[in-house]
Amino acid sequence: MGTYITRRLLLMIPTLLGITFLVFMLVAAAPGGIGATLTAQAGGNLQASSGVAVQQAYLEERYGLNDHVFVQYLRWLGRVSPVKFGQRDQVLPSGEVIRSPKRIPEPPLWRWYAGSLPPEPAGVSPLASGADEAQRLAAWRRSERAYAEGRFGLLEATTLLGGALVRYARAAEIEGAVTRDAKPVYEVLQRHEPRRDLPEFAEVQLLGRRAVEAYAKATRARADHAALFAARPFPQAGLGLIPGTLSVATPDLGTAFSRGRPSIELIKEHLPVTLLINMMAIPIIYIVAIPSGILAATHRGSWYDVGLGTLYIALYSFPVVLAGILAIGFLANRDFIQAFPTSGIGSVDAPRYPFLPALTEAGWQRGWLLDRLWHVALPVMCLVYTGFAVLSKQTRAAMLENFSADYVRTAKAKGVAAKDVVFRHVFRNSLIPLITIFVTIFPAMLAGSIVVERIFSVRGMGWLVIEAIGLRDRELLLANTVIVACVNLLALLLADILYALADPRVSYD
Repeated sequence: MGTYITRRLLLMIPTLLGITFLVFMLVAAAPGGIGATLTAQAGGNLQASSGVAVQQAYLEERYGLNDHVFVQYLRWLGRVSPVKFGQRDQVLPSGEVIRSPKRIPEPPLWRWYAGSLPPEPAGVSPLASGADEAQRLAAWRRSERAYAEGRFGLLEATTLLGGALVRYARAAEIEGAVTRDAKPVYEVLQRHEPRRDLPEFAEVQLLGRRAVEAYAKATRARADHAALFAARPFPQAGLGLIPGTLSVATPDLGTAFSRGRPSIELIKEHLPVTLLINMMAIPIIYIVAIPSGILAATHRGSWYDVGLGTLYIALYSFPVVLAGILAIGFLANRDFIQAFPTSGIGSVDAPRYPFLPALTEAGWQRGWLLDRLWHVALPVMCLVYTGFAVLSKQTRAAMLENFSADYVRTAKAKGVAAKDVVFRHVFRNSLIPLITIFVTIFPAMLAGSIVVERIFSVRGMGWLVIEAIGLRDRELLLANTVIVACVNLLALLLADILYALADPRVSYD
């Protein structure tokens, strides 16, 4: 068993790589890329809003979107992988992971408007010796702000220069120098000698010199920032194996650009909501479906078997979307029953409630627990009713197959009690398909129910995934993919282990 588990764990690595690579490529191939939402806000015309253009350029530079897609994936994989190459990251007192600053990219086509670029100066760390933690943090924030301002200034100058180059390329009628979304293709422009006689080239020269000045300022800020990082003002992350080359650290799932927060923090906020709803719905499904499946198998052909099977199939066929809308329209509508709230998982004042219902001076107080159950009643109802049919029918089919086995006839011939035949023999040997269904629940619990969460405005994992897709938030979407894929693979391994525990005939030796 140990050898089998080890082999399965090793096989999970290429499987996980394949899943993340596929999702990464799908996101990269999406129309508009990571800045599609910003483009839509500008009415699809970046030139009409320079602020949006600069912001999109910032996103492209921050996430390396101008690099080849395979380079982007390898860079993301290196950050997510527990094995790190290069300089070790450092950890701020808040837990934020910081990295060595990236090199400043040269201004495009700088030879057109500058004889040479200023060399990168030697950095000077602004950190005084013997500084305490607060002083080190303040020095880092100042240096980080100066470095960010330098990069942003260069990005703004480069973006304006790109617009001027587009107008110049069109005036010079250079084929293939402008993309469909009105961006210059520097590789094409570089193969041509500049047409200095064109009026549009004067603007290129002016904005190009400003870009060179911004580059000089950014390189100075970067050098000082790199010198401060090299001084190691904060503890290094992980465990170093080869100094400056190889280390092991906690995987970094990135920062969601749409929220400006680490993806793992957003997942920690939304995951408990999804787990709460599913941890209530799944036991209800099993408590109702398995006993009813057992009774249907032991009373095959009876009115109970036919009636309950028909009811479950009818419930399974009823759309969840329609059920949720009807529940809100009748059970939560103030013009009808109004027995439940329409959205959310708790009242605004719920944090101030006592945990259990209590009688206070202000009157009866339902308490935090009852308020939470009251809010999740309708979402749980919409989650459970479709699950009865699958699990009940699976239990019935598995038990009917075992009822006709030889060992059951032998047990009955020996005079074994009917309930022992059902539970100790038939039901135990019918656990294999039930285990298969059970382990598929874990990924669904983490992914969340997108339909139910949207209908009832429950901000769980399903809501988070849809938001990440809508905003083209690659980091947040890939973080969810990694977690769900890992849990799915571990659930399949758990299924194999449970098979061996439920059926002694299953062996992996």
